[in-house]
Amino acid sequence: MSATTTPTTFSDLKADLQNRVRVQTGVTATENQAARYINIALQDMHIGLDYRVPWAENRGVVTTNQKYTTGTVAITQGTAALVGTSTAWATANAFSINNVRTSGKIIIAGDPTIYKITTVTDDTNIVLANSYVGSTVTEASYTYFEDEYTLDADFLRVVDIDFFDEKRRIRLMDRQKGRQWFPFDATTREPEAAWIFDDDFASSTARVKKIRFWLPPDTFYSIPYWFITDKLVVSAAGAAQVSLSADADEPIVPLRYRHVLVFHALYHWYRDKKNDTRSQEAKAEYVDLMLRISNDFDIGERRARFEPTVGPYKTRAQRPYRRGAGGRFDVGGRFDRVLDRGRW
Repeated sequence: MSATTTPTTFSDLKADLQNRVRVQTGVTATENQAARYINIALQDMHIGLDYRVPWAENRGVVTTNQKYTTGTVAITQGTAALVGTSTAWATANAFSINNVRTSGKIIIAGDPTIYKITTVTDDTNIVLANSYVGSTVTEASYTYFEDEYTLDADFLRVVDIDFFDEKRRIRLMDRQKGRQWFPFDATTREPEAAWIFDDDFASSTARVKKIRFWLPPDTFYSIPYWFITDKLVVSAAGAAQVSLSADADEPIVPLRYRHVLVFHALYHWYRDKKNDTRSQEAKAEYVDLMLRISNDFDIGERRARFEPTVGPYKTRAQRPYRRGAGGRFDVGGRFDRVLDRGRW
């Protein structure tokens, strides 16, 4: 690390922390502790600020699948094995998406019961998540559709808490409210609402983030959206990752803010390793810097603020005695009213 520049890489940040606490660098145990505190600081810096950190915003696209009704199906009551005739369930369409996929939904012979698919064996064999409760059928019609889609692997949360898509057509709902208001529905058309939920684990300790649309898409839609990423680090080769590991790794935090990580790590070092009251001084410095960062903004950025409707008030204050104008200060309570002018 240069002695005259601000910390840039993971190595710089670790060295700066160790220099501040006056310990010898190059000692493995000390290096590991410094690395841990810096990584904790990087994650903590983004807690509660996920909507104010433009450097963590990413753009993703959800491509929906079309409903599929080709061929007929046969299934025996009490079983979960669905057999198709003239079907192409495991065949990819023009968008390289299989016509039928795991976690998709299907209704059989017009029965309103919706079944979830757990396995697509091949073009003519499917396994349902639950046993079929209807009467045995041999050449029945069916409708396959999808209302759940996996979000980007680094998805943490959305940027816009009201709408999921860029065009602001798909209202974003709370998970509980979404399940209450919009239960499973086999009516397919362009989605109007959605909610995000955690699906089962996928061969790792991280849950898979998914979105459920209401109504289920009836055809192919390309739905772009903005989200906050959980990949807060970039390697020297330009690969995004969650934590700092190699010395040349850099946090995605802008360079002018990176020294804040050292103050947070310094707070933990003084508190946990030295039981030193200087931990509170380091914490106060960290909090002050974070407040300044949260109040920093780019040109063109808008922030929420109260905007009283002063036009009617000024008109009536200037002409208090005009016939029919009403009282001088009474404007129907509209002067200090906060109105939500969004649409639903």
